[in-house]
Amino acid sequence: MFQNVDDEPRRPSVRRPVAFKTVARVIGDMVDILAENLSGKAVMGADGTELGDLYNITMDLKSGQLYDLLVSPHEHLDPARSGFDVDDRGRIRVPVARVQAVKDYIVVAR
Repeated sequence: MFQNVDDEPRRPSVRRPVAFKTVARVIGDMVDILAENLSGKAVMGADGTELGDLYNITMDLKSGQLYDLLVSPHEHLDPARSGFDVDDRGRIRVPVARVQAVKDYIVVAR
């Protein structure tokens, strides 16, 4: 599910599920979310605009730093007007730092 940002094919030496750390405001501590549970999840702006479905996540495989969510835009949305950068295949690039919540949707600040 993850794409190496420098596009060099690399294989991790140990295969483990990748997890996000997100702050759960209700519980008050950190919650692990397995990346495999995010694949295909709907992405919505904090303003309620449905952006599309999560396609992939870019990261640095050496450091593990996450960079962008790659979102396949819904048909009704013009990716160029989403407020985010768009890759060469028309997918919306949402910086991971803009993720506000992960529940039924991935909610991002616009």
